[in-house]
Amino acid sequence: MTTRPEHDGPPSDYQLLLPDGWFRILLDPEQRDRSVDALAERRFQGIDNAPHLKDEMRADLRRRAAEAYRGGGIELYLSFQEAGPLTIPASLLVSLAPLRGPEPLSPHDLAAAFARGAEPDEDDTKVSVEELAAGTAVRVRSTTRPTERERQDGQRASVSVEYHVPVPGSAQYLLLTFSTPLEPVADAMAGLFDAIASSLTWTE
Repeated sequence: MTTRPEHDGPPSDYQLLLPDGWFRILLDPEQRDRSVDALAERRFQGIDNAPHLKDEMRADLRRRAAEAYRGGGIELYLSFQEAGPLTIPASLLVSLAPLRGPEPLSPHDLAAAFARGAEPDEDDTKVSVEELAAGTAVRVRSTTRPTERERQDGQRASVSVEYHVPVPGSAQYLLLTFSTPLEPVADAMAGLFDAIASSLTWTE
């Protein structure tokens, strides 16, 4: 990843440590299809009797990757981490966040803005300022609950944790957006997301 800095002195890259079973998709259009194809081949390695499922997975990943890129995404990580017979579904989208105003906000001011913007009945939204190895960051944890019709269609509540991390020497924020549909184990998943975010470091 390159942060495409607009000012002198920012880092040229970042590093994240992710558990085994997480796969990276590069979102740049010139690299996206190769990343998606490589993931599909890896997931269906040794399975030759389900070409339609493989094609469906490839099409879905390409759609998600294209949407993420249009939103400023740089990389998309998907979890196929296994716990016994179960696969732990989760995702991490890394993107460059646009400025929320004419001037960049400090992390504390940004946290205050998020807190003011939360709906009064959003008890599940928690905003805090955290110290990471990469710098002072804003953490926003929230739960999105499906409507009645969405529940009937099989959709479940999802838990997200965002980290807004200022890019040193620039006016940009790097945004880490974690998400999982496993609301019953939300605290454990949030702890995993926090550990991944804590591993963020800048490189020259």
